[in-house]
Amino acid sequence: MLRKWIIFCLTLNLSVAFSQSGGDNTYEFLNLTSSARIGALGGQQISIYDDDLTLVYYNPSLLNGSMSNQVSLNYVNYLADINYGYASYARTFKRYGNFGLGIHYIDYGDFREADKYANRYGNFGAREYSVNAYYSRPILDSLFLVGGTLKAISSKLETYKSFGMALDAGITYYNEEQLFSASFVMKNIGTQFTTYYSGGDHEPIPFELQFGITKKLKHAPFRFSILARHLETPNLRYKTEKEKADEADPNVTTDEKSNLAKFGDNVMRHLVFGLEILPTKNFHIRLGYNYKLRQELKIPDKTGFVGFSWGFGMKIYKFHISYGRAAYHLASGAKSNLFTVNVNLSEFRKKY
Repeated sequence: MLRKWIIFCLTLNLSVAFSQSGGDNTYEFLNLTSSARIGALGGQQISIYDDDLTLVYYNPSLLNGSMSNQVSLNYVNYLADINYGYASYARTFKRYGNFGLGIHYIDYGDFREADKYANRYGNFGAREYSVNAYYSRPILDSLFLVGGTLKAISSKLETYKSFGMALDAGITYYNEEQLFSASFVMKNIGTQFTTYYSGGDHEPIPFELQFGITKKLKHAPFRFSILARHLETPNLRYKTEKEKADEADPNVTTDEKSNLAKFGDNVMRHLVFGLEILPTKNFHIRLGYNYKLRQELKIPDKTGFVGFSWGFGMKIYKFHISYGRAAYHLASGAKSNLFTVNVNLSEFRKKY
């Protein structure tokens, strides 16, 4: 029981590490990475323009006609008994634009109910869901795409329930000749309609501004992606105990080099880097680096691969299969395995 509650709290902290520097928001599960491809590319990317339906969860303006009639299934084997996933479907109507529907869920597992004297009364669960409706359409001679996501959010933690709604809005510029794309996204604009208990305060949900760029090299099998996160929060640094002590000591002065290092550290905390190696059309290798995650969860004396992620994708028959793996901490089991299967149902139609 105690072990599972520790893991549960760690999960919430990890979602905060991926998204918010404070941790005073509800529905933090919205920021968990469900796509194996995105998980391998650092946990967040919003500017990769192709036919992968899983990308739409992170940026609705990436929804395009090449995803029509595609189904995407995603599963994440997280920490301890915690599992979560995401499923989606998209369809394009030439006159009206691109539409999609998805559901994102997380199951924290079953817990034993007991009082302070260790008397057991049964089990209870903790689960959260988000049902998402997507829409996008091209504008300005198809140089840009605009899109939005409407999310209906339900959370049940033991007997405590909450419901809310949120909106994502994005715009993407795509230049096919230059193999370049850029996106801007506003995430989780919304509110909590019902609180977990009667008379409770309405908690904020994890609003965020993001900007990303992706560039594929013309004559080499590499595609680079860089994401700038938390543009609404200029300072993502927190002061260490040593910094607090130095500020309180009148005999310690801060030199320009130290200020420059702090500035560079803060800039890097906003950035997530992704690299895709494309040796063939049907096989891709993916690498990612999340500096903020590494700084907040590493052990100073033994950093290991915290903050790094990797994975691959391949096409087998008509199925696109992806795998991603990310390291959150050196502690045993503090890693996630992400699996994705995409299939376009139109490819199964008989040809006469």
